Amino acid sequence: MPHPLAEQFRRQARYCLPGSPLYAVLLEAMADDLDAGGPTAHVMERYRDDPSTSVPPLRLMGALHRMVLERRAPELALHYPSVGGTAPVRDAWPAAERLLTQQPDQLADLAGRPVQTNDVGRCAVLVGALLVLEHRTGLPIRLFEIGASAGLNLNVDRYAYVIDHRTLGQPDSRLRLQSPWLSYPPADLGQRLEIVERAGCDPLPVDPSTIQGRLTLTSFVWADWTERLYRLRAALQIAAEHPPTVERARAAPWLAHRLGRPRAGSVTVVWHSVVWQYIEAAEQAEIEALLAAAGARATDTAPLALVGMESVGQLDKDSRLEVTLTSWPGGNRELLATTAGHGIPTRWQSGQGRDVAG
Repeated sequence: MPHPLAEQFRRQARYCLPGSPLYAVLLEAMADDLDAGGPTAHVMERYRDDPSTSVPPLRLMGALHRMVLERRAPELALHYPSVGGTAPVRDAWPAAERLLTQQPDQLADLAGRPVQTNDVGRCAVLVGALLVLEHRTGLPIRLFEIGASAGLNLNVDRYAYVIDHRTLGQPDSRLRLQSPWLSYPPADLGQRLEIVERAGCDPLPVDPSTIQGRLTLTSFVWADWTERLYRLRAALQIAAEHPPTVERARAAPWLAHRLGRPRAGSVTVVWHSVVWQYIEAAEQAEIEALLAAAGARATDTAPLALVGMESVGQLDKDSRLEVTLTSWPGGNRELLATTAGHGIPTRWQSGQGRDVAG
């Protein structure tokens, strides 16, 4: 009988193309190995009934990558560009299979860790949404991120965004996102973002100042997508100079404290990206109730906004990532853009948001 995780692995293999041929090959081979009862099935036995929202395939790929980064998988490392490997992709599975066979317990433990990508390419989405809000309100920004991981997105204004012949953000930043948009957001691109407060929360935050934290973040980047690795390494250098504030907390109680009262003279922005699927339904309802209550207290001089970048639609059918903006007073919800899973490229809705069902 088919293994209960096999289809998740095959689906993830398709999602990895065209960005990561290496992961596509390994995940497809692992799916077959799961069905055959091979070493992948043994490693993933304790997770065989995990839901797709916890992305078991990417957890296992993160485990393999971490062992490569820690120099505990020299044969597999030959195929991993993240550590200089250049061996052919087509030959990677036998090396991975041997690692799964030889170190099953270590890999099984590592595969239990939640995915912590913290992809700063998503700042291409966030910076556009913040420019829209600043353009509409004329107010500086209080930025709060739930599911913030290491908080690298909180440094959004400290990165450079090369848009045609202009550079937004910090022109001399170590991190430069080249041509991240396919169209323009409805905002004045000449304005400068002013963020007066920034903080995040995560139930299991990653400390980017530590070796272990940097290893965790790097392990979840697809090893042959070198552009994403470059982004992360540059963002980590910036975080060393501007450490993000990320508290260990569930989103609902943390937001309850942050949204307790309006703050006149600024727009309060709550932001999340590819996080909602990891939050249990009861807490989702609690967060929505908190936002509705805070929205009822919002005023024109102390507005509130929710910016989300999340997947919608059925997997493998019409699944897509949408960028939505909900603004208070009023609670109007708009579709601002559609984007890729890592934030680039982003297509804004022809220079204007359009209404979507709430």
